[in-house]
Amino acid sequence: MYLSPTQLFERYLEDWPALEAVNDILWEVYETIKDSYALGNKLLLCGNGGSAADCEHIVGELMKGFLLKRPVPPEFAKNSALAGEGAKLQGALPAISLTGHSALSTAYANDVNPDMVFAQQVYGYGRQGDVLLGLSTSGNAKNVCHAIRVAHAVGMKTIGITGKGGGVMKELCSLCICLPATETYRIQELTLPVYHALCAMLEAAFFSQ
Repeated sequence: MYLSPTQLFERYLEDWPALEAVNDILWEVYETIKDSYALGNKLLLCGNGGSAADCEHIVGELMKGFLLKRPVPPEFAKNSALAGEGAKLQGALPAISLTGHSALSTAYANDVNPDMVFAQQVYGYGRQGDVLLGLSTSGNAKNVCHAIRVAHAVGMKTIGITGKGGGVMKELCSLCICLPATETYRIQELTLPVYHALCAMLEAAFFSQ
């Protein structure tokens, strides 16, 4: 039985009552990313340390089946160029983690400026209508904040996930989920159900038919 984005959201509310304070903004974030995907755009993500790991995790949930199998259209699966392997493909929601390009990141950090590593990638990959999701438990990570500024200049929507105070990101982002915790590990613990809810809702919006 498929669950709609609304049903998944309601289940999230039941399972995580501690996050009631961010429910409204979570729905806005979902709508923002969904609308961007509906127009053929993509999601870029950045963060440091545990937040970098979360970026990679989110990409893993969006670029392949999460709760659903997401079969590709039969006419594509049967394309002769795929040598019979097309049925093994899954539908994808385009997402790129800016944390994983070690050669580019280390070269830019060494040759130019380490605080601008994510910003450079946003400038290179980002297009008007895309969305940048920045994760920082303090809300003050310089490289994430610079990426957000560049995203605005490009014409992208910007979303932050951070801790209770929000830090600089709260003022920079189009939308900012300020989780009700102040200790780094607690913020990270609450980040997981937030992005799992988002990934499940987005998947349902595009692949539950």
